[in-house]
Amino acid sequence: MDRRDFLKTVAVTGAVLSVSRTKAMDILSQKLTAADGASVDLVAVMGGEPEEMFRRAITEMGGMKQFVKAGQKVCVKPNIGWDKVPELAGNTNPKLITEIIKQCFAAGAKEVTVFDHTCDDWVKCYRNSGIEAAAKAAGAKVMPAHLEQYYRRIELPRGKNMKNAKVHEAILDSDVWINVPVLKNHGGANLTISMKNHMGIVWDRGFFHSHNLQQCIADICTLDKKATLNVVDAYRIVKTNGPRGRSASDVVLTKGLFLSQDIVAVDTAATKFFNQVREMPVENVGHLANGQALNIGTMDIDKLNVKRIRL
Repeated sequence: MDRRDFLKTVAVTGAVLSVSRTKAMDILSQKLTAADGASVDLVAVMGGEPEEMFRRAITEMGGMKQFVKAGQKVCVKPNIGWDKVPELAGNTNPKLITEIIKQCFAAGAKEVTVFDHTCDDWVKCYRNSGIEAAAKAAGAKVMPAHLEQYYRRIELPRGKNMKNAKVHEAILDSDVWINVPVLKNHGGANLTISMKNHMGIVWDRGFFHSHNLQQCIADICTLDKKATLNVVDAYRIVKTNGPRGRSASDVVLTKGLFLSQDIVAVDTAATKFFNQVREMPVENVGHLANGQALNIGTMDIDKLNVKRIRL
């Protein structure tokens, strides 16, 4: 990896994050802006709490009003797939969801809806993840996703293996939606991040597993209604036995966050981050290259305008 890479500064041992004092740290602390004042493509933040990292990241991107306009209906899509408490990192951190919802309303959103098509019992997932309470406390509407009646069929003409899918109405009826996955190990896809978080917006997840998982993950990301932001929660990550995890020994406190409109780029950056915890070359996460081949984003983050920030 290039020494300029933000992620190369990260060394993780056990459950404690330590950052090497190298020349790369000097670059990490800089505000890296293009000389021509071009807009920021990707923000990587480390060292803070979920809410403060997001506040810093969205500020570097120009503020939430760049993405959410007054009067709009917003859908926030976390990972709420598992009946796990926040400390076990099976789901998106509820503190991050709270902050995103608050920022949406501050930007003038008319309403904010939160949902996920869970793997475990949806009532327990919503409750024990802490996300239902956090979302409601911030003023959002929480929708279930456990019945087929909540989904409508859309076409995916650019998909290779998946040509259509039933997508949740919360996505389809929103003006904009924000994709908020948690970074973690996954037994089938190797990693689950922003692209794979799309499996939680569709009804038939079984199709993915029976028609080349890595390709179908890329295919669903070709839907016309793309997320206006992809916010990767890397505060705690499940390094082994994902996506559910078995115990606290699977979890590492890494205190990171990645933000971009480019879904392939943000997942590539998050994959490199994960690789500092456990070996995971980007080549092993096949849906990244598949997504790039479908022109939904780029893996070449060195050519993007990236801000790397340590709090």
